[in-house]
Amino acid sequence: MNPWESYLSDDDRAVIQRAKFSRRMGFGARPAIVVIDVQKFMIGQADAPGQWPSNSGPQGHAAIPHIQAVLRAARAGGVPCFFAAFEIDPSGKDMGVYRRKRDLLDTGNWCLAGSKGAELLPELEVDQDDIVFVKKKPSGFHGTPLLGYLVERQVDTVIIMGGSTSNCVRATVFDASSYNFRTIVVREGVFDRIPISHAISLFDMDRQFADVVADTDVIQYLESLPGHAGQDAVAEAAAG
Repeated sequence: MNPWESYLSDDDRAVIQRAKFSRRMGFGARPAIVVIDVQKFMIGQADAPGQWPSNSGPQGHAAIPHIQAVLRAARAGGVPCFFAAFEIDPSGKDMGVYRRKRDLLDTGNWCLAGSKGAELLPELEVDQDDIVFVKKKPSGFHGTPLLGYLVERQVDTVIIMGGSTSNCVRATVFDASSYNFRTIVVREGVFDRIPISHAISLFDMDRQFADVVADTDVIQYLESLPGHAGQDAVAEAAAG
């Protein structure tokens, strides 16, 4: 069951049905994976959550195996993988208006540039074919080269994972849709610090601008693409 279902009333469901929200846009032919802010400051350490002021708790840790599984399927098919990393200068000079909402956290366990907290999680196993880029705002598109990377590769489907669901994932999803990409959110591959924020943000994205899809369905789609290692194995077996 989708995590937002328990928050909807019968009246809410009637509105959805009447307005014909949540229709599927479906997958296209040329996907890319975009992983948002899966960094040490977001995940923290399960045995020391108090030392990580912005950690996402158990939700973040639970999402990592699902993210890994999708990345493995994508790499096996030659699907490009992009990793956004949120970094703030230790002086706060590039934080902008966000500093009016959030203190500059003077700790190496936040997202200060050059700190341990800003590092991508090693479990992502970023390799030489992947692209990592820094962002300064919530969306992975704002002020970054991401759009150019996707256009150059003729991508039509953006598959998004990472955190947090209600902040940087949501901003990236809305921008991806605004640029007319088919936008897919991996349900088990996104996470948030507050469950209600996670659930309602997924609902809002699925209702209007993205498809929220189970990781198993995303993996099945990736494995069905021409050139995937799994497809090659099937072809070799049939030929033998």
